Amino acid sequence: MKQGIVLKLFLFTTGLCLFILAVIFTLQTVFFKQYYVHQKVKDVSAALQAYEQDYLNQTTDTQETAKLEQDFYQKHNIWVTTVDTRGNLKYTDDFFMEIKLRHSDETMFSNKTMTLPLYSFINVEDFSSDNPFLTPWIEEGGGIAMEGLIMNGQPVIQRMGMTESNLRDESQLENRQMVRKEGEVLNRYANAFQYREKYPTFLVKGTIMKIQLPEGAGVSRYTNHLLLDRIKAFQADLLYGDWKDSKNPNQIVDYKENDVNYIIFVNRIQDRDGNPAYLFAMASLQPVNEAAGMIKEYYVYIIIATLLLVVLASFYYSRQITRPLLRINRTTRQMADLDFSEKIPITTKDEIGDLSRNINELSERLHSHILRLEQDIEKEKQLENTRKEFISGVSHELKTPLSVIQSCLAIMKDGVASHKRDYYFKAMEDEVKRMDLLIVDMLELAKYESGTYTMDMDSFYIDAVIERVCTKLAADINAKQLHLNMSLKPVEVLANERRIEQVVVNFLSNAIRYTPEQESILVSILEDGETVKVCIENKGAHIHGEQLEKIWDRFYRGEPSRKRSTGGIGLGLSISKKILEMHGVPYGVTNTPNGVLFYFHLNKKA
Repeated sequence: MKQGIVLKLFLFTTGLCLFILAVIFTLQTVFFKQYYVHQKVKDVSAALQAYEQDYLNQTTDTQETAKLEQDFYQKHNIWVTTVDTRGNLKYTDDFFMEIKLRHSDETMFSNKTMTLPLYSFINVEDFSSDNPFLTPWIEEGGGIAMEGLIMNGQPVIQRMGMTESNLRDESQLENRQMVRKEGEVLNRYANAFQYREKYPTFLVKGTIMKIQLPEGAGVSRYTNHLLLDRIKAFQADLLYGDWKDSKNPNQIVDYKENDVNYIIFVNRIQDRDGNPAYLFAMASLQPVNEAAGMIKEYYVYIIIATLLLVVLASFYYSRQITRPLLRINRTTRQMADLDFSEKIPITTKDEIGDLSRNINELSERLHSHILRLEQDIEKEKQLENTRKEFISGVSHELKTPLSVIQSCLAIMKDGVASHKRDYYFKAMEDEVKRMDLLIVDMLELAKYESGTYTMDMDSFYIDAVIERVCTKLAADINAKQLHLNMSLKPVEVLANERRIEQVVVNFLSNAIRYTPEQESILVSILEDGETVKVCIENKGAHIHGEQLEKIWDRFYRGEPSRKRSTGGIGLGLSISKKILEMHGVPYGVTNTPNGVLFYFHLNKKA
């Protein structure tokens, strides 16, 4: 008779789990942190109201503003500052750069003077250190180039450098938050054109007339990089219209940096002149984490006492309930990893026994079905790969014979060399036969890749094959006015003649394609003991080292445009690779002082 596992688990675990969860997690973590954060927000809001009054009544210049901010931080441990409606710090006349702009097509820039706050681009301490990226050009009288966006009719600088060419290298300075925000906003538009219509770009050049750096206590205002980074992020949201304060002028934002939680306060105010501005404050919640850690240590003693009760209660059902469940869990996890080797022993007649029996039956059925499915999928993959490679190979290899036929037809149509009419008919007939043989061979090659193809070997003279290929490709060679130099020897080899001819066609066609006009191609045969080495070297650009191995890959092209007409190596070399691998002979490509050398070996006839 079944013993009711659900009732057992309910009686032994419900009361204990509810007690532990309610006492430890609710009182220790959730309630305390919520209370602390709520109280922190309340205290900071009150402190900011007092700071706003002091700011309006006491500050008239940069020094007074910096002192007021420092006093507020020392008293409340809160960073605070004031920014205008475009997100710039108020009172920055102690850290700026004055630039005389040169003539520009934009009337808003031409021959004007711009004052640029430097805190958005560089840390103040970088000027006092030997920074190799700044000292060569950030100096009075030096030239400067700047680029940015026109936002709401006003320029917003994103990057600046010594020259226009430096705007993308390591020596450039940029407002990273604005650049990052631009990438985020750009994704909202259907295309870049719509984005540039709303936010046009500009590029201006000028001369640095003056650099003003803060001194004394004012320096500390610009050394809090975390606060400045958040201010620049707020500025980016403000300029792009992502900061909405029409309904709620006082907003609170949570922020996390280096596993430390912060609260950012942004209050919309009016300055002494009645102009809108923002009070920006940032408070750390690190103390709440420390307090929570202390409470956790205190509750360790409670947890120890609770664990004693848990051990006594679990001693019984660990043997009767938990152990079978753990075994079932381990077995089902192995089933999820497609391991069906383990079976669950059935030792009871309760719900666990029924579950174990059902899982064992499920495991056997899944194992059987998955094995059949894997076999079917593998067969389907092989058939699909064979089909794709067959179509790609045939379409590529038919280009050369079709080109020869087209050339012969053009010559016959123009009436050139009419006395060779029979010769051209014979050449076209040979190419038609070759295409027919090519299709048959590609079918055989597809069979080989599926594991059923065998290579038929016979003996022939490799020099005759090379001469025949050169004759077929003579039109292409003459079209580029190339010099074909041959150093051949009558050597009889053991291989598949049609396949080797296909390799020579691919190698020589590749050499013709990449050899500059009026340059030379060298085709040579070198004997090396029991083997012969066929070399095809063309003058031209070298292949980069990292591409020497990739060029044999199917459809790989080294030229970025991926166009066969402009460069790259496609299916031909991949087919050649398979043919040579089927022969079991070495092959390769290497750069020479004047160009590129493709080669392969063949075994001599014994």
